[in-house]
Amino acid sequence: MNTRQLRHLGQSLWLDNITRDLLDSGTLRRFIDEWSITGITSNPAIFDAAIGTSAAYDQAIRDASKREVPLEELFLDLALEDLRRAADLLRPVFDGTRTLDGWVSMEVSPLLVDETAGTVAAASRIFARADRPNLFVKIPGTPAGVAAIEQSTFNGVPVNVTLLFSREQYLAAEDAYLRGVERRLAAGLDPRVGSVASLFVSRWDTAVADQVSPQMKNQLGIAVAGDVYAAYRAMLDSNRWRNLARQGALPQRLLWASTGTKDPAAPDCLYVEALAAPDTINTLPEKTLRAFVDHGRVRGVMAADGVTARATLSAFEKAGIDLDALARRLQDEGAQSFTRSWRHLMDCIDQKRNERITA
Repeated sequence: MNTRQLRHLGQSLWLDNITRDLLDSGTLRRFIDEWSITGITSNPAIFDAAIGTSAAYDQAIRDASKREVPLEELFLDLALEDLRRAADLLRPVFDGTRTLDGWVSMEVSPLLVDETAGTVAAASRIFARADRPNLFVKIPGTPAGVAAIEQSTFNGVPVNVTLLFSREQYLAAEDAYLRGVERRLAAGLDPRVGSVASLFVSRWDTAVADQVSPQMKNQLGIAVAGDVYAAYRAMLDSNRWRNLARQGALPQRLLWASTGTKDPAAPDCLYVEALAAPDTINTLPEKTLRAFVDHGRVRGVMAADGVTARATLSAFEKAGIDLDALARRLQDEGAQSFTRSWRHLMDCIDQKRNERITA
């Protein structure tokens, strides 16, 4: 199967979705057993869709309405119940890969995006409350988030750095993680704290679709990924990393996010096939996973030197695209999108809770 080919070349496949229906139906178990899925990611939009469109959570919301649980606490209860179940399904993978794989992810509240201390406190609370060693807490790679990544890593909280859009943003997240590990070693603590850095890919192409020629469409996201991959390989080859690895540290793995094709005229497996690369993770929406299993192909391995990627980026700059400004805009818009989903999610839970109270 083509998913096994990706696994063979050294890439992990994670599912960018989690719902109670996926768990109850055994579908997630089948994805793990048959389709090489070795991790789960989630975000506020995913839980908004899961809870808003399914009756699977209604009984839990009904029960909570009798106890007057605050909305955010109720959401954490609902989300962590799903994620604990998924984490337990993936625990054999986690143990078998010595913690490199087999993770699930839970995001801190997007309302904390500009609050370093609040994010650090929330990350510690979520990780402790989850009570699973294979749960990442997702922290955005914003300026406030970078400081929270370092401190959370030092605190021993595994972090999935989210909302990264460029080489510069990735390097800031990487450095924050390494500083956190270095501080742990200096304090005599175990350096083995898991982390991944999630680069969002397809949103680049959506953002410039109306600004470039047809020949340049759906090329920018892959070029940005190639540039970041070269930086990632350089990190793995650096003396700084090798010194930490000798002392037992884990690499902060590079994860491709936003890999569903948004352009209906483009191949539905475009980003999966283009981003095949050793020592990385691709987290796939369920629709994209099913498409790749059905007809996707492994056509080669991404170049590690970034030469072609940088040439493509230069062509976009010559076409008038300010890549640095666009990266900042995409990160800001991503944070705003998650905030909207979060607020809608809270409203949805509140509405369901009130329906149960008045029924």
